[in-house]
Amino acid sequence: MGIRRVLSFALLGAMLSAAVSCQEPAGGAAEDRQLKTWKEELREQLPLMGHRNWILVVDKAFPMQTAPGMEYIYVDEPLTKVLEQVMDEVHKETHIKPIVYNDKELSFIEEADSPGINDYRKHLDGVLKGMNVQTLAHDSVFKQLDDASKLFKVLVIKTNETLAYSSVFVELDCKYWDGEKESKLRKAMP
Repeated sequence: MGIRRVLSFALLGAMLSAAVSCQEPAGGAAEDRQLKTWKEELREQLPLMGHRNWILVVDKAFPMQTAPGMEYIYVDEPLTKVLEQVMDEVHKETHIKPIVYNDKELSFIEEADSPGINDYRKHLDGVLKGMNVQTLAHDSVFKQLDDASKLFKVLVIKTNETLAYSSVFVELDCKYWDGEKESKLRKAMP
């Protein structure tokens, strides 16, 4: 066997060895990510999130957007069930509090046009009881998300809900610092 052929086999062997060693072993990060539930993913992300981040719990027709700050998780469960779990986790955090928005259009949909919408609204009211829920026209929510996602993370949890305008948008704010304290601070500064 010539020296050229020996070198070729040696080079081929080295390349194969390198290729095999670059492969992720069984049970690696990619597999771990797949085994994680959406709740575990949320719990991992919440400590990293802060004011100006958003969490959206949306219906099945909510569009996938290409903004760099948008991250999507699909959950094959009803929206109100997912929202309840999201709000429970957000309320446990010491650093963030929710500012909740609904689509203004939700209040105007009739049961005849969207069977189940009345039950949905009742359940949603129960999940958000005691919270100051603001309403915005659907298109204005997209404008806010477009601005936010350019600089801040927006976590979108897409559910199997098929009722129009049922999505809930949660803007995160600081739990231990509010607008009044900020105003006082700004006045005290030269």
